[in-house]
Amino acid sequence: MANITPSAYRQVSVADVDVPLTEPALVGYFLGRECYRRTRYIVACHGPGHALVEVELSDRTALMSPAIEVTVLGLPGDTVYVRRPDTDTGVPSQLARVALEYPTARCVVVEGRYGHVSFLLDPAPIVIRVMEVVPPFPAKLLDQAQRVLDVAEDLPPIVLAPDLIDLHELAPAAGDILLPCRGSGVEVEGSATWYLDRRPDRHDWVLVGCARSRELHRWFYGDEPPTVETCPNVLARAGHDGALLTKCCLLEDRINISDAASPAHRAVVPWGASLDQIREALTALARAAEPAWAPA
Repeated sequence: MANITPSAYRQVSVADVDVPLTEPALVGYFLGRECYRRTRYIVACHGPGHALVEVELSDRTALMSPAIEVTVLGLPGDTVYVRRPDTDTGVPSQLARVALEYPTARCVVVEGRYGHVSFLLDPAPIVIRVMEVVPPFPAKLLDQAQRVLDVAEDLPPIVLAPDLIDLHELAPAAGDILLPCRGSGVEVEGSATWYLDRRPDRHDWVLVGCARSRELHRWFYGDEPPTVETCPNVLARAGHDGALLTKCCLLEDRINISDAASPAHRAVVPWGASLDQIREALTALARAAEPAWAPA
């Protein structure tokens, strides 16, 4: 099982020990030793090294109880101890971001915000690709999704992989250009730039937009101009397996989740999605993705 992390950091204790950090020594040291009833994991420290053990107690209703079973989960060779005062160790995705910095470690122990200590054992966070258009900056969907993950204590470890479409690169290098709205912040040097939301007089332009923009253009002007497609849902790269979060303005009040059995599982949210909708989409993607996680 991958992504093992405590369900609450009160389950984790830190102890300086006067024995070598080997499996026999650690088992001998903790077996029979009294532990607080909430303690399930102990980060053992000896010199510069750290190890992680799991203890089962004889009675978890008593305030203190002896350990009747000790399992060594991580030894110094595959365990790192990291101090990150800005990391909330109760949030799995925040632990995952730290763990990615130590790709050879099986166990990443983090001393984070408030001095709380937790860990991620056998990290294998779910990677969700976020396809979004820019500008404006920051990429709104990516920023919203990260804000959700930064406080999501009940979601598995997730990292976001930005896949950003730059409208400057899509726009023609010359000629008149029509963009959906001025709020995009796009201006193409050397081109006359118009904005559909201002309903300008008709020009011989190229629309840099999507299906909704074409609908509005037909409504305003009675025709459909040459178009450069900008919808991230349409532009999502074919043949790229894995979880994808993107958006589409044709969805006005709902999200669309693709078949969970598909190797390219996709969640599409409205263009103006709320944080609740984005959380729902991330939850659906996490539920379908592998590997599973184990909040112990």
